[in-house]
Amino acid sequence: MIKADNDPDFLNQLTFEPLTKANWNKFVQLFGNKGACGNCWCMYYRLKKAEYQEGKADDGNKRAMQKIVWESKPAGVLGLYEGEAIAWCAFAPREDFLKLESSRVHKRIDDKSVWSIPCFFIDKNFRRHGVSVELLKGVIKYAKETGIKIIEAYPTIPTQEELPDSFAWIGLYKSFERAGFEIIDRTSKNRPMVRYYTDKQ
Repeated sequence: MIKADNDPDFLNQLTFEPLTKANWNKFVQLFGNKGACGNCWCMYYRLKKAEYQEGKADDGNKRAMQKIVWESKPAGVLGLYEGEAIAWCAFAPREDFLKLESSRVHKRIDDKSVWSIPCFFIDKNFRRHGVSVELLKGVIKYAKETGIKIIEAYPTIPTQEELPDSFAWIGLYKSFERAGFEIIDRTSKNRPMVRYYTDKQ
């Protein structure tokens, strides 16, 4: 795969689409043998702790994600470059993410219909090049096209200059800020709740 450094204009060539049966294999290729990280397969927020831990073995979490996709339920959005998936973010109704619904820090602030972005994964060859901002813009476009009114997320504001990649999976606040999200709850100082209202003028 080409690295971002070899094509300075690559951001303008990115395309975005929801995860479906049709692009499942591209998603699998992006996540690789480790299922993105520790055989997560983006199921961390969707399952109870015991189920999630059990699913790390024998492709359990991978099969759980595949079941979601095969049932045509919302899972997330892929970012593609030259036909290959290089980026991903989970994107689905907030109630689909059990850990969010039970979170004391990020508990619901109202009863509005909200879709959440709890995590990201970007190919190592394309990190630190602005992909996450473009991915968020792609999610916003998709939300507007499908009638989703409120996008919510829970990014981190690093307390140090350089944040290890392994800690960036929840998203960096500065990326959300650049994409037009605004802080709407500061219960957590370093992990604010942010929102984007797609019907704003």
